[in-house]
Amino acid sequence: MTTWTALTTLSDKSKAEALGAALEEVEPTPTGVGVFEMEDGSGLWEIGAYFIEAPDDVALAILAAAFGAKDFAVSELPETDWVAHVRRELHPVEAGRFFVYGDHDADKVPPESVPLLIEAAMAFGTGHHGTTKGCLEAVDKLFTDGILPKTVADIGCGTAVLAIAAAKVLNQSVMASDIDPQAVEVAEANARANGVEAQVNCVEAAGFEHKALGENGPYDLVFANILKGPLVELAPSVATNTSASGHVILSGILNPQADEVVEAYESVGFGLRARDEIGEWTTLTLHKSD
Repeated sequence: MTTWTALTTLSDKSKAEALGAALEEVEPTPTGVGVFEMEDGSGLWEIGAYFIEAPDDVALAILAAAFGAKDFAVSELPETDWVAHVRRELHPVEAGRFFVYGDHDADKVPPESVPLLIEAAMAFGTGHHGTTKGCLEAVDKLFTDGILPKTVADIGCGTAVLAIAAAKVLNQSVMASDIDPQAVEVAEANARANGVEAQVNCVEAAGFEHKALGENGPYDLVFANILKGPLVELAPSVATNTSASGHVILSGILNPQADEVVEAYESVGFGLRARDEIGEWTTLTLHKSD
């Protein structure tokens, strides 16, 4: 099936979100609309829509003008079996003791590793991105150093690969949350596939805004692999929900953005323990003062 995309950008978050809402009402109706902060440090927000019918160029031009956005860039996408394509392109990832793989690579799992089965079709958080790999390597270092938290939360969990990794090593309950209900469904499916569905409790929430997260905290370890902007905004909430002497592992941070994130967390009582770069991405491990 041929599909089309329509993409534009805005510098104002509220206008971007309003444009995204307006996009959902155009004809032909898009099959999906997304509004995301771009990860290049530009401060821009990308607004995009997918269509299974050619979009109305005039309607898109009117919307762009109404919200002060650039003209939509419309592209026609050829038919592609994306799952097969991703499976061909993605290979297993080793991150410390962890081995992230798809079912098609089950025969490659090293016997001494902690296996994490994450299907390639569930692309965000498969371990191939520098942010996820960085978080897995960071938590592996904590475990190797004898830091074994009793309470763990994975905020903005995506596929829940980090929550699953912690649950497998610690053999205990872990909280996982995401603002996207579809991501929560994916997280639950991945927990079942890895045999830790009884240990990984997945909830839909923005940050820590869920009763279950409050009841199970404070946390000795918090993962937050999201983006720089939300990480900075979440700093006070992360501090409130992290136990004394607890640790946080943060990623989704472009290398030039790392200093700003460190400053935000130092201002609420954290000290930097480790700063690791994989390609253009930084992972931070911080320790909360007693």
